[in-house]
Parts: sequence; structure tokens; C-alpha cells
Amino acid sequence: MPYDEKLAERVRALFRLEPGYTEKKMFGGLCFMVGRNMAVGVTGSDLMVRPGPDNFEDALMLPHARPMDFTGRPMKGFVYVGSEGIATDAALAEWVERGAAFARSLPAK
Repeated sequence: MPYDEKLAERVRALFRLEPGYTEKKMFGGLCFMVGRNMAVGVTGSDLMVRPGPDNFEDALMLPHARPMDFTGRPMKGFVYVGSEGIATDAALAEWVERGAAFARSLPAK
């Protein structure tokens, strides 16, 4: 499934000033990395966010979030956020920061 280029550009704009930011195609979409650790990604029209295992349950409690289950088996520590949950720039920025904060907490690869 192709990823939403407009959403990818919105995410890219948020990462432009992030030190150590890179992009990589994976999971059938485009992932945004900090220190070579995945922070968020765009798959279809959804945002894939890596809040990490400690923040996973809290992230699932937020509107429009669901477990990441692209293989049919949920991956703990990763959520999908539907387009309704990232419709505004402020909402998108909050989700991107959740993923970026976790990626920053990991040792750089």
C-alpha cells in the first residue's frame, strides 16, 4: 500500500530541525528515524508511532489510536493513529513528539 505523500511531507516538516533525523522505507511505508531508531512512520493514511513499551497503554487510550498489527499480530510499543487523530498540525506534532522522544531515549545505532 502506498503511503500518503502529503502526510509524509507534514511529518518531514516537523523533523527538519531534529539532529540525527533520517528517513527510511520500511513496513510498507516511510519511517522517520532519530539516531537511526524509528520514531514514527507513514503507512497508507495512518501515522505509525513508536511511543515505546512503557507508554504503549497510555497511547492506546488516546482517540484514534490502535495497536500496530500489520502482520496480524499486535506489536507492543507501536500504535497506528488514524487520519482523524492527526488532522490538525498540533495533533500531528504531539504524536510525532511521542515517537521522537522515545527514539531519543535509545542509544544511537
